[in-house]
Amino acid sequence: MKIVAVIPARWGSTRFPGKVLTPIAGKPMIARVWEKAKAAQNIDDVIVATDDARIADTVRDFGGHIEMTRSDHESGSDRIAEVAARIEADAIINVQGDEPLVRSADLDRLAVLMRDDPAVRVASLCHPISAEEAENPNRVKVVRNAAGDALYFSRARIPYPRHSEHARYFQHAGIYAYQRDALLAFPTLPVPAEERAEALEQLRYLSAGIAIRLIETDPSGPGVDTPEDVAIVEALLAG
Repeated sequence: MKIVAVIPARWGSTRFPGKVLTPIAGKPMIARVWEKAKAAQNIDDVIVATDDARIADTVRDFGGHIEMTRSDHESGSDRIAEVAARIEADAIINVQGDEPLVRSADLDRLAVLMRDDPAVRVASLCHPISAEEAENPNRVKVVRNAAGDALYFSRARIPYPRHSEHARYFQHAGIYAYQRDALLAFPTLPVPAEERAEALEQLRYLSAGIAIRLIETDPSGPGVDTPEDVAIVEALLAG
């Protein structure tokens, strides 16, 4: 089985334009994410998918593989689905370009799951968070069934703590693994009202009856959403 990591990278971030090229401890952020993906032992190739020449030039400078995409994609999943349609791969791992603290070991766990269990069509990661953290709508929460498949994702605090001693909260980490057919189906699936309301594209799969398996892991550290996050990530890298 051939497993390829694809890193969607666009210039136009509303809060932080061009953030994937922002230096993180002396390297462009996209270079740090690419290095983590390349270090995963069960990933056969790493591709950066972008519509921007500045990003493409930077990736070529450090020896990365580029696939140019259309500029009108509504989500990162749509962007990597375009790439998946024209490359040879049995499974694809979507690695976010603004997650320089992503762990290679977590990518390997997803790759091994896709290789060993073809019944799993989509998979992702989650980790425990506190009740206080669960109040933050920027932290996407997930509730799972006994098999580890997602029941629902939400920006709201789920489950509701009617009996707080039983409430456990898990944050979804936005890294996905897909069997090729599941990823190619994504742009064709109906967009449910819940996806539009929450602005969470993974709800499209649940609405269509496609399960998402969640691997529980430890927090890897924050992504970079704003310029202020750069200093936080650099401090964590420095140890």
